[in-house]
Amino acid sequence: MNARITQLIDQIKQLEEELTNEVQQHEDTLLFQLKGKRVEFEKSIRQAHRRLKTNVWVWLVGVRPINIITAPIIYSMIIPLLIVDLTISFYQISCFPIYKITRVRRSDYIVFDRQHLAYLNIFEKFHCLYCSYANGLVAYVQEILARTELYFCPIKHAHKLLATHRHYRRFMSYGDADNYPDRLEALRKSLDEKADR
Repeated sequence: MNARITQLIDQIKQLEEELTNEVQQHEDTLLFQLKGKRVEFEKSIRQAHRRLKTNVWVWLVGVRPINIITAPIIYSMIIPLLIVDLTISFYQISCFPIYKITRVRRSDYIVFDRQHLAYLNIFEKFHCLYCSYANGLVAYVQEILARTELYFCPIKHAHKLLATHRHYRRFMSYGDADNYPDRLEALRKSLDEKADR
C-alpha cells in the first residue's frame, strides 16, 4: 500500500475516534449512565419519559392496517435469523481457533438495551427487541465473514462497491501481485488474538 493511502486510512481512523468521542459527549448530556449492562436515567428524565409514553390502546388504534397485515411476514424472519445465528456461531467456534482468528464477541454486536426507555410501550419495546436482534445479528455475521475474507482472500474487487466492511480498506489492490504471499501472511497474523478489535 502506498504511503498516501496509509496516511488517509490513519486520518479516517482518527476522525472515526473523534466522532465516537463527540457522540459520547453528546449522549452524556442526555443524563443516563451505564452500570454494567443496565442503563439508568436521572429521576427527572425517567419521569418525563413516562409522561411521553403512548398508551397501548391509543397506540393500537393508531396502527395502520398494512402494519398488521405485514407483521406475520416481518416476524416470521426470526426463523431464518435464528438458523443463521446458530450456524455462523458454530462455524466461528469450530473454525476460527484452527486458523488463529480472534473470535467475534456476539455481545459487541447484539445489544438489548432499549427496554430501559420508559417512553416506549410494550409493543414498541417488542419491535425494538426484534430490530436489535436482527440488525445486531447481521453486523455480527458481517464481522465473522469479514475476518474470514481477510484470512482467505484479502483482495479488493476491481469494481467499486457501494458498501464494504471495516477490514476491506486493508485489503490488497486488485491485480497487485507484488509479494502477495508475504502480504497475505502478514494480514493473517493480524487476525490472531492480539488483533485490533
